[in-house]
Amino acid sequence: MNIKPFFRFITIDPINLSLKGKLISVVSCFSVILLTAWITQQFSSNTVYPIIVASMGASAVILFIMPTSPLAQPWPLVGGQLVSAVIGVVCAQVFTHTVFASACAVGGSVLVMLVFRCLHPPGAATALTPIMAGAATTLGYDFVLLPVLLNVAIMLLMAIVINRWLLRYDYPTVAHQVKDKKHQYNTFIQPSQRVGISEQDLEQALGNRDMFMDISTGDLSKLLTDAQLQSFKRFRGNITCADIMVKNILSVEYGTEVEEAWNIMHSGKLKSMPVIDRARRVIGIITWNDFFKFINVSVNGTFQEKFRGFIRRTPEVSSSKPESVGHIMTSSVSVLPETAHIAALIPLMSNQGYRQIPIVNNEDRLVGMVYQANLIAALYNERSN
Repeated sequence: MNIKPFFRFITIDPINLSLKGKLISVVSCFSVILLTAWITQQFSSNTVYPIIVASMGASAVILFIMPTSPLAQPWPLVGGQLVSAVIGVVCAQVFTHTVFASACAVGGSVLVMLVFRCLHPPGAATALTPIMAGAATTLGYDFVLLPVLLNVAIMLLMAIVINRWLLRYDYPTVAHQVKDKKHQYNTFIQPSQRVGISEQDLEQALGNRDMFMDISTGDLSKLLTDAQLQSFKRFRGNITCADIMVKNILSVEYGTEVEEAWNIMHSGKLKSMPVIDRARRVIGIITWNDFFKFINVSVNGTFQEKFRGFIRRTPEVSSSKPESVGHIMTSSVSVLPETAHIAALIPLMSNQGYRQIPIVNNEDRLVGMVYQANLIAALYNERSN
């Protein structure tokens, strides 16, 4: 008998976590179960009912080891546990045969969880609790409220606090809808023009398999993107944004007058300029489109007359039009550190349509700008070498 395959299976770690991550998960599970049991005990006056449902241990594992799993989200946790508790109580009261009642409780809870889209595997164990209690300890519908509902409420609150605020995980993970955002200073890119694998492609691929995959399309997309970037770095070498950026670029501040900003851009033949604060931190970007979008084309007169009237400083104290850069700039701007690999520029410029990316140092102060032409030149030179 060849036992090598068996040892190969037990040496594979099913959880891709560092030692630190595993220790944090252990401490989190311990703390949450301890707090849940203690709080429930304070509210519980019925000594017959358990202060904590055994399935909460399995829920803790899912919540703190796989927080991005679809099974760990708030609705599966709350809905799955509660509907399963109801199904378990019903089966315990309707069926006297323990074996048949157990099967009906698990099958019924899974069915209801699937119908209401709140599948949470520990819920099936919760459904068994009223039946396993036996005839001597009949659990009524108040079992759903205490301890189940209270257990779930405490665990959900702790999951949000620990995952989001302490571990900095994106929990709850909102189902990501692919939306093509039109940046005010960029050309809109249609999905058909995007390069690479889209989330629609991932959804279609997962649908074709007709099996449950414990990963969201958003996380899978990030994983594939990161793998592509790592592959790019491996083949291209360590080329950073600092190596290809344009230094000593012109910039303006929030209070710079519109006319002055236009004169700087026009004389320097620039199509965009970063907007910085007094500490040289990027707070926005201004492009030609930011000037033109305020021109009222419905008013009589030539475009040049309208444009000059817009950028010209209003001599009065009050004005009905924007007078400073801060009033017309685009505040949603992406920046990259100068130490970032040029691979990080590719999704921003190819998929999101940015034509230029401000580059900052370790103090988040502006040190340069990378334009599409800089990235193309860098890629071309690397291919030529």
